[in-house]
Amino acid sequence: MTVVFLTAPAFTFAQTPSTTPVATDLGQVEIRSNRNNDTEVRRESTASKIVIGREEIEKQGDATLGEVLKRLPGVTVQGAPGRGGAIRMRGLGGGYTQILLDGERMPPGFSVDSLTPEQVERIEILRAPTAETGARAIAGTINIVLREGQKANPDDLKLTRSQEHGQGSNQLNWVHNLKTEPLNGTFTLSAMDNRRADESTTVTESSENTDRVRQNSSEGHRQAIHANARLQWKGEQGRSLTLMPFVIGSDWRSQTNTQVTTLESPFVSDSIQSVTHSRFTMGRLNGQWAERLSADDRLEVRFGLGESRYDYRLDQTGAAGALSGSGQPLLRNDFETQNFVDRSASLNGKWTRVLDNGHQIVSGLELEQVRRDEKGNAASLEDGGDLNAKTRRWAAYTQDEFKINANWSAYGGLRYENILTEGTLNDVLKRNENAVWTPLIHAVWKPDAKKRDQIRMSLTRSYKTPTLYNLVARYVPSLGENSWTQPDRTGNPDLKPELATGVDVAFERYLDQGGVLSANVFHRNITDLIRYTTAYNSATQRYISSPANVGDAFTQGIELEAKFRLNQAWAEAWPVDIRANTSFFRSKVKEVPGPNNRLDQQPAMTANLGADYRLRGLPLTLGGNANWNPDYDTRRSQEQLSYQGIKRVVDVYGLWRFSSATALRLTVSNLLPRDYLTATTFDNGTLRETARTTDRNWRNVQLRLEMKI
Repeated sequence: MTVVFLTAPAFTFAQTPSTTPVATDLGQVEIRSNRNNDTEVRRESTASKIVIGREEIEKQGDATLGEVLKRLPGVTVQGAPGRGGAIRMRGLGGGYTQILLDGERMPPGFSVDSLTPEQVERIEILRAPTAETGARAIAGTINIVLREGQKANPDDLKLTRSQEHGQGSNQLNWVHNLKTEPLNGTFTLSAMDNRRADESTTVTESSENTDRVRQNSSEGHRQAIHANARLQWKGEQGRSLTLMPFVIGSDWRSQTNTQVTTLESPFVSDSIQSVTHSRFTMGRLNGQWAERLSADDRLEVRFGLGESRYDYRLDQTGAAGALSGSGQPLLRNDFETQNFVDRSASLNGKWTRVLDNGHQIVSGLELEQVRRDEKGNAASLEDGGDLNAKTRRWAAYTQDEFKINANWSAYGGLRYENILTEGTLNDVLKRNENAVWTPLIHAVWKPDAKKRDQIRMSLTRSYKTPTLYNLVARYVPSLGENSWTQPDRTGNPDLKPELATGVDVAFERYLDQGGVLSANVFHRNITDLIRYTTAYNSATQRYISSPANVGDAFTQGIELEAKFRLNQAWAEAWPVDIRANTSFFRSKVKEVPGPNNRLDQQPAMTANLGADYRLRGLPLTLGGNANWNPDYDTRRSQEQLSYQGIKRVVDVYGLWRFSSATALRLTVSNLLPRDYLTATTFDNGTLRETARTTDRNWRNVQLRLEMKI
């Protein structure tokens, strides 16, 4: 890819003058989808934006949205392959990436990985924040837009059967396009019955406690149903009302067998059986009213109401009470419960005015409140306590997007945001309030206005706020042997937000026949970094992990992307669609001594290479993608280190079309499975303890019948 970018000016992708022949034999004519429309939206945006439309979302036949996201430029998914995990941009940890659903912040308790690709119309990736989308986006923003109705389209029905390590799963997806007047829109239903096996082994070596090995094996069963709709009414003078209801119900049950065995004399062993049951339900209604006040003025009012409930219980039974050499129990009969109700409401207003001189001014006001009522219990700690907390947020912003001349366009914005978090834990009030000003500047320069090359520049301020659990989380004890690598956990109400000043510069070349080449360089200076650290409490004689502001840090990197058809570069090549991206990251926490004093869970790089080819003469399309993240060490403090193993995932698929309305898809995910390794280490020169975990994962084979009805 480096060669591609270095030779781009002389490459055969470059534009050539067109001529008009007297007669032309068209030969084979191929009609392409609207992929280029997504590329044009990206090209015309002043702020850096990548748009992924329906064609690319459904191409691989993924079962979850997380599988789609892992292949996008600069995006990584935490955890073992095929097991889901936090979605992150530029390798940065939780909270650095802002995730929106239809332009609104994600509802409390909602996981992106619970969405199916069939529910999504497009994905927008903003590498730098804007005043309108919000500045809680140090790494960037991912906006997920749910399906939009098309009256002319038939319904989509997909039936899926998958197999993994002897466990079978089923899934149904149905998209219904409304054809009534004056309403139009779409209704999406996803139902799933999934079974999954998990196995892990953790080996703990300690200079203070007994060395031991912990083996877990479990079988889980998840049943879920998701339903969402987008209903739009259009009236006169630009009036429109859009309603977006969203309902989720999910039930998870698993049985786990755990065995812990000491690796030194006296050799003892203990085993336990765990039963986990959790249920999550969510109902939400988002709406938008839009009206054109005049030829130059437009008003939009958005609102959202929602409630989510989560019930969880873990029961551990069967432990014999065997003691390690240090006198602590290897395992203990215990139980944990967590029950919470989140209620949220939001109201946003946006006014847009277009001026005669080409300026477009957008101003807005946002209000949001989230309230959580939680009841938690941990049998090993009598004062586990209940939690009642709420977060109130309001923000005001204004921005101006304008074209200076044929070569230059610019954007300037200013946003103010105030966040108040209050929580009562065991009748003690904890309070935290933060306010942040974020100025933002973007510009696009086209060296030649008649060509399709351009350079983007951004200078922004962004931030990351402490989460509710960072601030007022109840005290949660370790269910196993309390140690440096298995500490208790609690919150910290005195946290300050992290602030970041960022610079982005990108070169983009848009190809005449579709496709794009881009290179993006970024840098972020971060102050008041939040990080969990573990300390020994002499009063309780327990190891406790809690968040704290530990100082300053920086991160920087380069992101390369290429999307093109192979015969655009080499005329004799097959018309294979190529998708490739690679990103290189570097970061440093200044208060932590090196080496490897990087930001949490940020790999040195991530890379994807994908290709798709439709065979000539056969109704068959073949494709695949390789995703790679190298292993790396992270020094969290002078005494604490962590390790993330290499992740290499290969996915392939084949699509056979019986007709324009029926197709059969075979997808093999994680074609070459390998164990996923992680580790944590504490070493202060006197005490050393290391816990190494190996998670197994397996190949997943999926067969899907796709019909248009």
